Amino acid sequence: MAQPLQSINITAPGFAGLNTQDSPINLEPVFAAVANNCIIDRYGRVGARKGYTQDTTETNSNLGSSAGIEALGEYIDDAGSQIVFSAGNNKIMSGVATLVDVTPAAYTITANDWKMVNFNAHMYFFQRGYQPLVYSSATAAVATMSATAGSAGTPPQGNEAIAAYGRLWVADFAADKSTIYWSDLLNGRAWTGGSTGSIDLSKVWPSGYDEIVALAAHNGFLIIFGKRSILVYSGAAAPATMVLADAINGIGCVSRDSVAYTGADIIFLDKTGVRSLGRTIQEKSIPIGDVSKNVRDDLVDLIATADAPIKCFYSPENAFYLVTFKDINTTYCFDTRRPLEDGSYRATTWTGLVPLAYLRTTAGLMYIGTEGGVGRHRGYLDGTETYLMSYFSHPLTFGSSSQLKFLKKVNLVTIGGPQAAGILNWGYDFGLQFSKQAFNFAGSANPANYNVSEYNEGAEYSYPTTINKPSLNTSGSGVTVTVGIEVTINSFTFSLQEMNIYALIGRVI
Repeated sequence: MAQPLQSINITAPGFAGLNTQDSPINLEPVFAAVANNCIIDRYGRVGARKGYTQDTTETNSNLGSSAGIEALGEYIDDAGSQIVFSAGNNKIMSGVATLVDVTPAAYTITANDWKMVNFNAHMYFFQRGYQPLVYSSATAAVATMSATAGSAGTPPQGNEAIAAYGRLWVADFAADKSTIYWSDLLNGRAWTGGSTGSIDLSKVWPSGYDEIVALAAHNGFLIIFGKRSILVYSGAAAPATMVLADAINGIGCVSRDSVAYTGADIIFLDKTGVRSLGRTIQEKSIPIGDVSKNVRDDLVDLIATADAPIKCFYSPENAFYLVTFKDINTTYCFDTRRPLEDGSYRATTWTGLVPLAYLRTTAGLMYIGTEGGVGRHRGYLDGTETYLMSYFSHPLTFGSSSQLKFLKKVNLVTIGGPQAAGILNWGYDFGLQFSKQAFNFAGSANPANYNVSEYNEGAEYSYPTTINKPSLNTSGSGVTVTVGIEVTINSFTFSLQEMNIYALIGRVI
């Protein structure tokens, strides 16, 4: 008697993101083994990430043969005028469409890891070992701090700086990793007299010794991130009398540019993964507060071996936190919109698009530093190039880990991607060799149900959104089944809505 087909229906496959931490045979199909060049979209589906358009249009830029734009910052004066500053090719530049070299005369730069801080109608540029630079609309020029009106004292040559509580705070010096200096009130150029001051943390570190990596301000507190510990000072609005309110040992920060404000919390990158400051302070425990736990080991390995500075970015508009390892062409994307039940964020990866720097403007635009200049995160091309989106399931057992499965058919329901080229992959028993079948998405449009703002971002990227239901025959057999979809993204959106897998269940082996 013929065996009936058994089916496994997966609605929104992979919507919980990557899980490379747990045993793959015990994982639910809500987790993905591969989710590359993907996001978790606002409807909880695995979908294609956006790419970028190159906003810098000049043919002979100031970048030469350098890596590209490696730092970005936004200046806003009291009248609301806005200028985007960037750094690359050992120059300071202004503008987006055209990059104008505004480096001060006779000022030599040999690195581009600037921290740009907008404070009280001035833009400040800090980098370890360099005299800080200052721009204001009053002079319409970038100048050294000592040559700027209002300057007093020796400008601090720190690598980390923030504007908070009415003054600048600077730390991380070439020969001093434990001292923080603060400027006079409302004057980021004055470093002596008035209410200026400093604090030496060398006797405060809970482990005996640490190095300042990053600073943050939150709810009236000054947060000091060391490599292995975190200090929290209260009363920072009057820094001469602020006091140590909390100290956390064993958790620190590995990247100055990883600290991101989410409004209610601060996210940062520790050597053990991405962490929530609020949960870390509350629980004071290494496992708690780890919002990247589903990809922890992979992330830890990358952090430990990274050569280039790790760039991170939070976008409230896109509801994600990005961790970019530019030396290995990989970005981890953590969805902050819907944490999982254990508090962890849904993770996906990006390749191909590897920004050298990030900037969120006050208007909510997301700029990225690229090899060719300044780009904007939008559309579904990487500049002018297509890219490959990939989703692969973990091994599926159909409820039985000991019976043979004969895979017969896979039915898909996808959203978007008119006339796109796709490849169905399937394999057995944890192998890395997959059978493949190419097909085209050519379903019928249904804009009344799906043509919403998420998929309608301007004339060059707008299509009547398409519902596709390809049905593909498969072959072969094994105890476990892995299924994957690869789609070439070429100016269109794409999301995987549903997957129905049909198989004959055979004998026990």
